[in-house]
Amino acid sequence: MATKLQELGTFGEDFVKRTIDCPRCKRNSKSLRALPPNFRCADLICDFCGYLAQVKSSRVTDVDVLPDQILGAAWGPQKERMDAGIYFPLFLVLVAKESKSRAIYYLPADLQTAEMFLPRKPLSTTARRAGWTGFMIDMRKATAQAIRLK
Repeated sequence: MATKLQELGTFGEDFVKRTIDCPRCKRNSKSLRALPPNFRCADLICDFCGYLAQVKSSRVTDVDVLPDQILGAAWGPQKERMDAGIYFPLFLVLVAKESKSRAIYYLPADLQTAEMFLPRKPLSTTARRAGWTGFMIDMRKATAQAIRLK
């Protein structure tokens, strides 16, 4: 059974797939496909040109205002890619808590910096996944570059 955060993530991926054309090849939104769960650092692929992107979703009070931080995923794979200079474009799906308002923002890979990605404290030794470390995306360092698409 999926958690509320997993359901929100799946909704965000589906919303982008239904709404956005591939940013690289410009084919219609039907060319974007979800990658398997737990695929490292990417959520969508264009089945025509191979374009890869991340999707992050968040519940907010106002979809017109980017949150200061967005919950990322596993820090290890993200850090490895950043050290290699590899960043994936980011779709940020905001869902209003009190209404049906939604928005999609886009942050291209070439406008991302290592300073945006902040490691979180590792999980405690008593946690189910003890020692696992996630990360946060500091959107304050990206607000000028993020483009609202929908």
